[in-house]
Amino acid sequence: MSHFFAYLARMKFINRWGLMRNTHAENIQEHSLQVAMIAHGLAIVKNRLFGGNVDPERVAVLAVYHDAGEVITGDLATPIKYFNPKIKEAYDEIEIVANQKLLDMLPEELRPDYEAFFFTNPDDKSAWKLVKAADKICAYLKCLEEMKAGNEEFAKAKNAVRREIEQLDLPEVDYFMDKFIASFSLTLDELN
Repeated sequence: MSHFFAYLARMKFINRWGLMRNTHAENIQEHSLQVAMIAHGLAIVKNRLFGGNVDPERVAVLAVYHDAGEVITGDLATPIKYFNPKIKEAYDEIEIVANQKLLDMLPEELRPDYEAFFFTNPDDKSAWKLVKAADKICAYLKCLEEMKAGNEEFAKAKNAVRREIEQLDLPEVDYFMDKFIASFSLTLDELN
């Protein structure tokens, strides 16, 4: 018997942004879906407009699994994770152990098909770069959502994440930010 998919189903119980007051709780399952959709879009933009050659579907699947190990570790808040290099290094090791534990839950004959979703493969370097960019964009969107709901607690995070996105220096990210982000601040009536 394999517990792999049962563990993944628990992604809905792991909330993000644990150190901050949220007007709407966000779990890693819904976050992963949003990251997958945006990463997929970034891949298409990269290929269509900026001479890229990445597989958008591959990027989307990597994004679906990018936080899966958190069903074992929980979500460690960014300020803690990056508080100092020793904590970051230790957490990176914990993530490796958690990802390996998930992978080991699969029947042995299926593990090779899933391994790249949990461990960076050099062949997927540009795909993972887009997943990381999409992850940052989603953090920014969460900040916008909270600010729109009147939660000023996200103001500093919004500015910090925006700077991180700008420092990515990826034309597909700049394009996405220019073309799509403003809509996230609109009401449903304004979108219609």
